[in-house]
Amino acid sequence: MIEATKYRVALWGTGNVGRNALAGVMARPDLELVGVWVSSEVKAGKDAGELAGLCVHTKVKATSNRDEILALKPDCIVHCAMADNRLVEAIEDLCMILSNGINVVSSGPVFLQFPYGVVDESMYQPIVEACNAGNSSLFVNGIDPGFANDLLPLVLSGICEEIEEVRCMEILNYATYNQGTVLMDIMGFGKPIEYLPMLLHPGVLTMAWGSVLHQLAKGLGIELDSIEESYERVITDHEIRIDSGTIEAGTVAALRFELVGLAGNKRPIVLEHVTRLSDDIAPSWPQPVGKGCYRVVITGEPNYTCDLQLLGRDGDHNTAGLKATAMRLVNSVPSVIKSRSGLISALDLPLTPGVGLVTSSSKVST
Repeated sequence: MIEATKYRVALWGTGNVGRNALAGVMARPDLELVGVWVSSEVKAGKDAGELAGLCVHTKVKATSNRDEILALKPDCIVHCAMADNRLVEAIEDLCMILSNGINVVSSGPVFLQFPYGVVDESMYQPIVEACNAGNSSLFVNGIDPGFANDLLPLVLSGICEEIEEVRCMEILNYATYNQGTVLMDIMGFGKPIEYLPMLLHPGVLTMAWGSVLHQLAKGLGIELDSIEESYERVITDHEIRIDSGTIEAGTVAALRFELVGLAGNKRPIVLEHVTRLSDDIAPSWPQPVGKGCYRVVITGEPNYTCDLQLLGRDGDHNTAGLKATAMRLVNSVPSVIKSRSGLISALDLPLTPGVGLVTSSSKVST
């Protein structure tokens, strides 16, 4: 039964994740969209329905004025602004919102998913102080880091007798992921093999995904002593055209990295990413189920392999990944509003099902 309460929600940022989150807010009957903040003056004044790519008129107009959104006093803001290359600004925005007494679900900065033991306390203490000042909550999540390597492996661990290793994997072709800044500048695709992108500088992988390992360790009741990083890259021998541009022959077209959580002489938690821009690159690396998947492999008694295959209605797995990230946030809004104040994680929230999302067009098979 759907709750009578309707929560007032604003959207912050309408990029790849944000526009999907915007559609997601409109899809939930217990959420009321009251405002949209955009960073672009070109988008300011446009109807939320148009920004979401929907043929609907909401009468909610986007604004580039932060104060206008804060003045609405929504119960929660779905924050989807880019944080990967603007860390300081993103944290400042979050602190501003939280200190004004507004709860937030956000796609980044990703280390805030579970920062303890990952980054210096000084990096997340301003967030804690802002939550205390506003009696508000922040939940950072998505599909990865997020659901695919927090809730999913922890659920599987509940049917184990013994666990030796939990390995969380992303195996995806990013060719249709239209985000050049992330692919080229941050991940180093399309660059010479000698070029060291931001992601592969020592410690950056741990800052981005170390939260995954430490949160899983907390959920499994263990402590990690350290995290080891490793990576390998493969160049392409032919030109590859992707949505973000052209990858020239002789430049990087595949990346595989691994983070290993160590506890004594054991390695109980491992995160691995296998990213290609063409299916024929690095054929010996792990292959996905379908066009792309997240995979959890638990070695122990018994052994488990769980593949989460992604596919959007348009037939694309990257579309599905963006939608999954957005809906992990949107569907968590009611639980986050009801939660304790402070920086919270997946370990603090109850199961967050898609309440009210079964459509009237659903049919029973005969």
